[in-house]
Amino acid sequence: MSNFIISQEQLDLTTQEINNLKKDKVLLQQSLREQQTKTAADTEDLFLEVLEIGDALEALLDYLKNNADPNPEFIQRLPQSVGAVNRKFLNVLKKRQVLPIELQSTEPDFNLCRVVDREVRNDVADQTITKIVRRGFSLGEKTLRPTEVITSKLEVGEL
Repeated sequence: MSNFIISQEQLDLTTQEINNLKKDKVLLQQSLREQQTKTAADTEDLFLEVLEIGDALEALLDYLKNNADPNPEFIQRLPQSVGAVNRKFLNVLKKRQVLPIELQSTEPDFNLCRVVDREVRNDVADQTITKIVRRGFSLGEKTLRPTEVITSKLEVGEL
């Protein structure tokens, strides 16, 4: 077995580096605990907001279930009620920077859109978006879900 001899200066430096690593470890553990606490609180807030949306939907469904023949006033207000629930939902997403994709053109941007169907239309140019089937959403620069669209195609022989 070999013995290594190091100077007192090298020993002091090594000891200091070990102590610094121990301090860094403690700071990282503390930072991780704080981040976990924040993440748990944020998740809880999100769930509470989603539960509020669920409560609003459940109240609408309960009314419909318990009133086989809903009064005309309720039916008239139903689109506004569902719209309010949808706005609440979009606000929950917006708080977390999840935003609806706003298409800037009538031509599909394949980074933001997915064509799910085509329809014969001779009144618009080929590959024109004729209908949005499902709204897309982004988180910052990332597309979470592309906008699903239907585009036009010219009738064969109409080029």
